[in-house]
Amino acid sequence: MRKTALFLAAATCFCFSGCDAQSQSKLGNILGQVATGATGTPTSLEISNGLKQALEIGTSAGADRLSAKDGFFGNMAVKILFPTEAQKVEKTLRSVGLNSLADNVILSLNRAAEDAAKEAKPIFVNAIKQMTIADATNILLGNKDAATQYFKRVTTAQLMEKFSPVIANSLSKVGATRYWTDAAAAYNKLPLVKPVNTNLTQYVAEKAIDGMFLQVAQEELKIRDNLSARSTSLLQKVFGYADKKK
Repeated sequence: MRKTALFLAAATCFCFSGCDAQSQSKLGNILGQVATGATGTPTSLEISNGLKQALEIGTSAGADRLSAKDGFFGNMAVKILFPTEAQKVEKTLRSVGLNSLADNVILSLNRAAEDAAKEAKPIFVNAIKQMTIADATNILLGNKDAATQYFKRVTTAQLMEKFSPVIANSLSKVGATRYWTDAAAAYNKLPLVKPVNTNLTQYVAEKAIDGMFLQVAQEELKIRDNLSARSTSLLQKVFGYADKKK
Protein backbone atom coordinates (compact mmCIF):
# COMPACT_ATOMS: atom_id res chain seq x y z
CA MET A 1 0.00 0.00 0.00
CA ARG A 2 2.74 2.45 0.93
CA LYS A 3 4.76 1.55 -2.21
CA THR A 4 1.66 2.16 -4.33
CA ALA A 5 1.09 5.55 -2.71
CA LEU A 6 4.72 6.46 -3.28
CA PHE A 7 4.46 5.46 -6.95
CA LEU A 8 1.27 7.48 -7.49
CA ALA A 9 2.68 10.54 -5.76
CA ALA A 10 5.91 10.35 -7.74
CA ALA A 11 3.98 9.89 -10.97
CA THR A 12 1.83 12.92 -10.14
CA CYS A 13 4.95 14.94 -9.50
CA PHE A 14 6.37 13.93 -12.91
CA CYS A 15 3.16 14.66 -14.79
CA PHE A 16 2.70 18.06 -13.20
CA SER A 17 6.32 19.11 -13.14
CA GLY A 18 5.25 22.51 -14.37
CA CYS A 19 2.98 23.23 -11.38
CA ASP A 20 3.64 26.20 -9.08
CA ALA A 21 6.07 26.15 -6.16
CA GLN A 22 3.30 25.98 -3.55
CA SER A 23 1.80 22.87 -5.13
CA GLN A 24 5.21 21.27 -5.43
CA SER A 25 5.84 21.99 -1.76
CA LYS A 26 2.56 20.38 -0.73
CA LEU A 27 3.36 17.36 -2.87
CA GLY A 28 6.80 17.16 -1.26
CA ASN A 29 5.19 17.06 2.18
CA ILE A 30 2.90 14.24 1.08
CA LEU A 31 5.85 12.28 -0.28
CA GLY A 32 7.73 12.84 2.97
CA GLN A 33 4.84 11.57 5.05
CA VAL A 34 4.35 8.49 2.90
CA ALA A 35 8.06 7.72 2.80
CA THR A 36 8.72 8.10 6.50
CA GLY A 37 5.44 6.85 7.89
CA ALA A 38 5.41 9.90 10.18
CA THR A 39 1.62 10.10 10.34
CA GLY A 40 -1.16 7.78 11.37
CA THR A 41 -1.35 4.99 13.90
CA PRO A 42 1.94 3.11 14.23
CA THR A 43 2.02 -0.63 13.72
CA SER A 44 3.12 -2.93 16.53
CA LEU A 45 6.48 -3.32 14.80
CA GLU A 46 6.88 0.45 14.51
CA ILE A 47 6.07 0.82 18.22
CA SER A 48 8.67 -1.77 19.06
CA ASN A 49 11.32 -0.29 16.78
CA GLY A 50 10.54 3.28 17.84
CA LEU A 51 10.71 2.52 21.53
CA LYS A 52 13.93 0.55 21.13
CA GLN A 53 15.41 3.42 19.16
CA ALA A 54 14.46 5.88 21.89
CA LEU A 55 15.79 3.69 24.68
CA GLU A 56 19.07 3.04 22.91
CA ILE A 57 19.55 6.78 22.44
CA GLY A 58 18.63 7.47 26.06
CA THR A 59 20.64 4.74 27.74
CA SER A 60 23.70 5.47 25.59
CA ALA A 61 23.51 9.16 26.47
CA GLY A 62 23.09 8.32 30.16
CA ALA A 63 26.02 5.90 30.22
CA ASP A 64 28.24 8.34 28.34
CA ARG A 65 27.36 11.15 30.74
CA LEU A 66 28.07 9.12 33.88
CA SER A 67 31.25 7.52 32.55
CA ALA A 68 32.80 10.92 31.79
CA LYS A 69 35.12 12.58 34.30
CA ASP A 70 32.99 14.00 37.14
CA GLY A 71 29.96 12.15 35.77
CA PHE A 72 29.30 10.96 39.32
CA PHE A 73 31.53 13.25 41.36
CA GLY A 74 30.18 16.44 39.79
CA ASN A 75 26.50 15.45 39.90
CA MET A 76 24.96 15.83 43.35
CA ALA A 77 22.01 13.64 42.35
CA VAL A 78 24.27 10.58 41.98
CA LYS A 79 27.48 11.54 43.81
CA ILE A 80 28.65 8.70 46.04
CA LEU A 81 29.37 9.61 49.64
CA PHE A 82 30.55 7.57 52.61
CA PRO A 83 28.41 4.48 53.28
CA THR A 84 25.64 5.17 55.80
CA GLU A 85 27.23 2.94 58.41
CA ALA A 86 30.56 4.71 57.84
CA GLN A 87 29.41 8.33 57.92
CA LYS A 88 30.50 8.43 61.54
CA VAL A 89 33.97 7.58 60.24
CA GLU A 90 33.93 10.64 57.98
CA LYS A 91 32.61 12.88 60.73
CA THR A 92 35.24 11.68 63.17
CA LEU A 93 38.08 11.99 60.65
CA ARG A 94 37.10 15.55 59.84
CA SER A 95 36.80 16.39 63.52
CA VAL A 96 40.44 15.40 64.09
CA GLY A 97 41.75 17.32 61.06
CA LEU A 98 41.86 14.50 58.50
CA ASN A 99 39.71 16.31 55.92
CA SER A 100 41.96 15.45 52.98
CA LEU A 101 41.77 11.76 53.75
CA ALA A 102 37.97 11.87 53.84
CA ASP A 103 37.89 13.91 50.61
CA ASN A 104 40.19 11.41 48.89
CA VAL A 105 37.89 8.53 49.85
CA ILE A 106 34.86 10.27 48.33
CA LEU A 107 36.66 11.29 45.14
CA SER A 108 38.07 7.79 44.60
CA LEU A 109 34.67 6.15 45.10
CA ASN A 110 33.18 8.33 42.38
CA ARG A 111 36.09 7.80 40.01
CA ALA A 112 35.58 4.05 40.34
CA ALA A 113 31.86 4.43 39.55
CA GLU A 114 32.66 6.55 36.50
CA ASP A 115 35.06 3.87 35.31
CA ALA A 116 32.45 1.14 35.76
CA ALA A 117 29.68 3.08 34.01
CA LYS A 118 31.30 2.26 30.67
CA GLU A 119 30.18 -1.34 31.16
CA ALA A 120 26.50 -0.39 31.30
CA LYS A 121 25.91 0.45 27.65
CA PRO A 122 26.25 -3.05 26.11
CA ILE A 123 24.11 -4.50 28.90
CA PHE A 124 21.31 -2.02 28.21
CA VAL A 125 21.62 -2.53 24.45
CA ASN A 126 21.29 -6.30 24.91
CA ALA A 127 18.20 -5.83 27.12
CA ILE A 128 16.68 -3.62 24.45
CA LYS A 129 17.32 -6.20 21.72
CA GLN A 130 15.60 -8.89 23.80
CA MET A 131 12.54 -6.72 24.39
CA THR A 132 9.37 -8.22 22.88
CA ILE A 133 6.73 -6.26 20.99
CA ALA A 134 4.41 -6.74 23.99
CA ASP A 135 7.12 -5.37 26.31
CA ALA A 136 7.57 -2.35 24.05
CA THR A 137 3.84 -1.60 23.82
CA ASN A 138 3.37 -1.91 27.58
CA ILE A 139 6.32 0.40 28.20
CA LEU A 140 5.21 2.97 25.63
CA LEU A 141 1.68 3.19 27.03
CA GLY A 142 2.69 2.62 30.66
CA ASN A 143 3.88 4.95 33.40
CA LYS A 144 6.54 7.54 32.70
CA ASP A 145 9.16 5.33 34.32
CA ALA A 146 7.97 2.08 32.74
CA ALA A 147 11.18 1.65 30.73
CA THR A 148 13.34 2.34 33.77
CA GLN A 149 11.45 -0.24 35.78
CA TYR A 150 11.88 -2.74 32.94
CA PHE A 151 15.64 -2.15 32.96
CA LYS A 152 15.79 -2.54 36.73
CA ARG A 153 14.00 -5.87 36.44
CA VAL A 154 16.09 -7.37 33.64
CA THR A 155 19.54 -5.78 34.03
CA THR A 156 20.26 -5.25 37.75
CA ALA A 157 21.83 -8.68 38.26
CA GLN A 158 23.89 -8.34 35.07
CA LEU A 159 25.02 -4.84 35.99
CA MET A 160 26.13 -6.02 39.42
CA GLU A 161 28.00 -8.94 37.87
CA LYS A 162 29.78 -6.70 35.37
CA PHE A 163 30.29 -3.70 37.65
CA SER A 164 31.76 -5.54 40.62
CA PRO A 165 35.09 -6.69 39.11
CA VAL A 166 35.51 -3.42 37.24
CA ILE A 167 34.85 -1.43 40.40
CA ALA A 168 37.15 -3.64 42.45
CA ASN A 169 39.91 -3.01 39.92
CA SER A 170 39.06 0.69 39.67
CA LEU A 171 39.00 1.14 43.43
CA SER A 172 42.50 -0.23 43.53
CA LYS A 173 43.62 1.78 40.49
CA VAL A 174 42.37 5.15 41.75
CA GLY A 175 43.57 4.45 45.29
CA ALA A 176 40.16 4.08 46.91
CA THR A 177 41.07 0.82 48.61
CA ARG A 178 44.16 2.39 50.11
CA TYR A 179 42.34 5.57 51.11
CA TRP A 180 39.49 3.59 52.62
CA THR A 181 41.86 1.25 54.45
CA ASP A 182 43.74 4.25 55.82
CA ALA A 183 40.50 5.97 56.82
CA ALA A 184 39.07 2.88 58.50
CA ALA A 185 42.36 2.18 60.23
CA ALA A 186 42.63 5.75 61.50
CA TYR A 187 39.05 5.59 62.76
CA ASN A 188 39.34 2.15 64.32
CA LYS A 189 42.40 3.27 66.31
CA LEU A 190 40.37 5.92 68.08
CA PRO A 191 39.34 4.99 71.64
CA LEU A 192 35.82 3.79 72.37
CA VAL A 193 34.72 3.37 68.74
CA LYS A 194 33.14 0.31 67.18
CA PRO A 195 35.31 -0.93 64.27
CA VAL A 196 33.80 -0.44 60.81
CA ASN A 197 34.23 -3.02 58.06
CA THR A 198 32.36 -2.09 54.88
CA ASN A 199 32.40 -4.08 51.62
CA LEU A 200 33.48 -1.14 49.50
CA THR A 201 33.15 -2.87 46.13
CA GLN A 202 29.55 -3.93 46.72
CA TYR A 203 28.64 -0.52 48.13
CA VAL A 204 30.06 1.41 45.17
CA ALA A 205 28.55 -1.04 42.66
CA GLU A 206 25.09 -0.63 44.20
CA LYS A 207 25.38 3.17 44.27
CA ALA A 208 26.70 3.23 40.70
CA ILE A 209 23.74 1.15 39.51
CA ASP A 210 21.32 3.39 41.40
CA GLY A 211 22.89 6.39 39.69
CA MET A 212 22.66 4.70 36.31
CA PHE A 213 18.94 4.04 36.71
CA LEU A 214 18.36 7.61 37.86
CA GLN A 215 20.05 8.83 34.69
CA VAL A 216 18.01 6.42 32.56
CA ALA A 217 14.81 7.69 34.21
CA GLN A 218 15.74 11.27 33.33
CA GLU A 219 16.45 10.30 29.72
CA GLU A 220 13.15 8.40 29.52
CA LEU A 221 11.23 11.41 30.82
CA LYS A 222 12.97 13.64 28.31
CA ILE A 223 11.91 11.44 25.40
CA ARG A 224 8.34 11.23 26.66
CA ASP A 225 7.84 14.91 27.49
CA ASN A 226 10.29 16.89 25.36
CA LEU A 227 9.17 17.07 21.73
CA SER A 228 12.60 18.24 20.56
CA ALA A 229 14.12 15.02 21.93
CA ARG A 230 12.13 13.03 19.39
CA SER A 231 14.85 13.31 16.80
CA THR A 232 13.51 10.98 14.10
CA SER A 233 10.22 10.65 12.24
CA LEU A 234 9.70 7.22 13.80
CA LEU A 235 10.08 8.62 17.33
CA GLN A 236 7.69 11.44 16.48
CA LYS A 237 5.11 9.00 15.17
CA VAL A 238 5.37 6.49 18.00
CA PHE A 239 5.49 8.94 20.89
CA GLY A 240 2.91 11.18 19.22
CA TYR A 241 0.62 8.16 19.26
CA ALA A 242 1.45 7.63 22.95
CA ASP A 243 0.58 11.26 23.67
CA LYS A 244 -2.86 10.77 22.15
CA LYS A 245 -3.40 7.68 24.31
CA LYS A 246 -2.77 9.55 27.58
